[in-house]
Parts: sequence; structure tokens; C-alpha cells
Amino acid sequence: MYRSEAVMAWNVFRFCTALRGLGSIMIVLVLGVVGVTYYAVVISNYGPLLAGGGGVIGILISFVVLVLFHCLLVMLLWSYFSVVFTDPGSVPPNWKPASEEERGDTDPLTASEFGSLPPDTAQSRIRFCKKCNQLKPARCHHCSVCGRCVLKMDHHCVWVVNCVGALNYKYFLLFLFYTFLETTLVTLSLLPNFLAFFGDGDITGSAGALATTFLAFVLNLAFALSVLGFLIMHISLVSRNTTTIEAYEKMTPARWRYDLGRKRNFEQVFGMDRQYWFIPAYSEEDLRSLPALHGLEYPSKPDIDGQEF
Repeated sequence: MYRSEAVMAWNVFRFCTALRGLGSIMIVLVLGVVGVTYYAVVISNYGPLLAGGGGVIGILISFVVLVLFHCLLVMLLWSYFSVVFTDPGSVPPNWKPASEEERGDTDPLTASEFGSLPPDTAQSRIRFCKKCNQLKPARCHHCSVCGRCVLKMDHHCVWVVNCVGALNYKYFLLFLFYTFLETTLVTLSLLPNFLAFFGDGDITGSAGALATTFLAFVLNLAFALSVLGFLIMHISLVSRNTTTIEAYEKMTPARWRYDLGRKRNFEQVFGMDRQYWFIPAYSEEDLRSLPALHGLEYPSKPDIDGQEF
């Protein structure tokens, strides 16, 4: 059973075409927020304390804050640029599903056969993109912003100026994770300075440093709260082995073909090697043994007729 054309006409993803004009401006904006935060935390506040301006306790607190801040910042930027510069995955040239390869080049599928095939069955998952004029694998969707089909497309993210798909979804999740930790740390570390603005005591520092501290606190608090919501949403998606688009479109969320259980669902995104779970990279063994990390094939439950879109 499929949704009516009237319902599917209102699709939030079609408005992504308006994002084309933003381009690398968003990268500059992200780096700008990082720069303001770095100045407020390291230059204006905890750097001077570490230099001996706050006594033994102040030095100890500053050391802990600065070590955590720089470690999380490195992981945040590593994950962020991994998402930006990693291709989410596109359909290989002349790609054919296993069912057509078995038929051979002498008896290929014709265009008229695409419409007669069921959209998703246990034996056949042959799908065709009219915009790209090519076959596309299961869980692959066309991105109107990038103008191509993306493997296991989750969404087009304006903050990373790239699609989030099979090959960079883990990096995107790590970016959200480290962003939440970093912004939470900054918010807590700058909270005493922020409260000092509304107190009766004397406030030290230049006007520029105070303004930067105030701005950094507000920005990081806002990002911490917003990223937390996205992080919770994507944790839920990973636990069910689905994507944002699939969760929006699929008709049977309680019985999803690719839901293999939370542990295996997690491994389909992060791999099986625990040493690589928290870094934006995969082990060679995972790349060899997990087809899902290549974006063309996915293990599924054969007894459930999930739907493909």
C-alpha cells in the first residue's frame, strides 16, 4: 500500500533545493563559531588562569578544562571535515543488481519492465531513477541538491555542505556526539562568567573579551540544546537501522526489513572493531566483512516484506 499522490506531494525534502546557494558559507560560519569559542575559553578565561592567575585550584581546574576542550575540539573538527570531504556514496557506473547480472547482457531489463516490477520484494529490489536515468540499489535516494543518487541517503545537511549517506553517516553521528560534548563543556565552563554579568561584583577583562565570552556562552548553549535533539533522533534511527528519509516515508515502522537488532544495527554503521567506534574511520577488517559499509548491499530479514522507496 502506498501513500496517495496528494500526501506525497507535500514532502519536506523537496525544499532542500533552496540550500544550493549556501555552499561553503556554512563551513566559514562553523569555523567562526569555533574561533569565537576558542578565544573565549582559551585566550580570555582559562588560559590566563592556567598561567597562575587563579591559584592552585584555579590552575588545576584550568588544566582539566583546557585538556578536555582541546581533545574534544580535535575530535569535533576531525569528524566534521570527514563528513564534509567524504563522498556519501554514489551508484557505480553501469551498476546492475544481482538479479539482472544473472540474466546476462543478452537479456537485460528493458525500460518497460521497470514499471512492472514490484518496488520491493524478497527476490527483487530493482529500482530506477528517472532523473539519473539509471538503476539504483536498495535504500538509495536521489538528492535534489547534489543532483545525483546517494547510497543510503539520510539527508542533505547544510552544515556540512554535503549529503549524509552510507559512507559518511558514522562521521556525521560522531560530529553530533563531539559537538554536544564540546558545547556542553564550554557552556558549563563559561557559566560562572556568564552569571557574573548579572551580579553585583566587579567584572575583570576588556569589553571585547567580555562580549566574546557572553556570545560564546549563548552560542554554545543554543548548539548544545539543538544538537542534543538531533543526537537523540539519530540514536533512535541507528537502533532501528533506518534513515531519516526511510523513517519519514516507510509505512510499517514496527516491522522493518533491515532491523537486525540493536547490536547488529549499531555495527552496520560503526563497524565491529570497538577501537574505531569513536573515531571517523573504519578498520580494514570491517571494510572487508561488512557489505553495508560500502552502501550497495544490506543484510535483511527474509521473512519480512519491507518496502523500498
